[in-house]
Amino acid sequence: MAKEKTAGTKGDIYVPYNERKGEKSIVYFTRDLSKEGLEKIYQRIASKLEGRVAIKLHTGEKHGPNIIPRSWVENLVKKDLSGAKIVETNTYYEGDRYTTEKHRETLKVNGWTFADVDIMDEDGMVDLPVKDGKWFDHMTMGKNILNYDSMLVLTHFKGHTQGGFGGSAKNIGIGCADGRIGKAMIHTTPGSDDMWDIKEEEFMERMMESAKAVVDHFGEKIVFINVMRNMSVSCDCEGLAAAKVVTPNVGIMASLDILAIDQACVDCVFAMEEKDRHALVERITSRHGLRQLSYMKELGMGNDLYTLIDIDHDDKEIDAKEAVSEIKPFIDDGEK
Repeated sequence: MAKEKTAGTKGDIYVPYNERKGEKSIVYFTRDLSKEGLEKIYQRIASKLEGRVAIKLHTGEKHGPNIIPRSWVENLVKKDLSGAKIVETNTYYEGDRYTTEKHRETLKVNGWTFADVDIMDEDGMVDLPVKDGKWFDHMTMGKNILNYDSMLVLTHFKGHTQGGFGGSAKNIGIGCADGRIGKAMIHTTPGSDDMWDIKEEEFMERMMESAKAVVDHFGEKIVFINVMRNMSVSCDCEGLAAAKVVTPNVGIMASLDILAIDQACVDCVFAMEEKDRHALVERITSRHGLRQLSYMKELGMGNDLYTLIDIDHDDKEIDAKEAVSEIKPFIDDGEK
């Protein structure tokens, strides 16, 4: 189901917090970038997860230097998520995760061996409905998404070549769509010779409609954590070819609201000093990535206003500027 593109959506223009309207959601924040920090902030949103739990990660290309440290995730799984499965889908582009066989070899190389990993489109696809979509009435997902009762969306927040930035919405919008049909629906105009021809506002809208299908499927049983560490302007799908990281590390966010968490992360980037934010802001705005946020709001996926809770300081309410007030120039900690 295709409709005409909406003009003037301004995905390259940042809307300051005080110019937004609507209800507020809760976003939790810690500066503690460690396995302990991840476990601590997880506890704030853990109660919504029950039954068979999927952990949606971007597990990265071989030897990818910027993905969430495996030791952090292993600690979380062993202490709090025993029996949960990491879930992924195969890629649209030909590479080390294009087929299930290659994908499983890449998972071994990158150390994702401490928990079962379900490549959800290994055995086929399923169509999930997209409610009130402009571009779609359904999205084709990896069939095994139906095997889970709840989902933890555990995301490495970073830049993205096509999307401007990759947060929770990109993680599930692209990452749950199957590698052949669903991802083609998002990226490619049927009949085009360019598999990446859909860009800017239209791409963001298609990706967000896919994310909405996942959010609607799980209802209240989906939660979100974004790790703002090693934030290259490149996605983890670029592996060793990713651009050098120049944006300072920030911390970890958690929320029950997909729009609020991605908006809070973007707000933290824009709240940095110019010298620290320049590369990532340029990547976000040049790709019109901010349309991800405005379209999620139009789709009723959450709130772009939020209360930011500093769990390091007795749940003090802070703003994005305060969250990044102590950041330091990026240094690779070498943690894997």
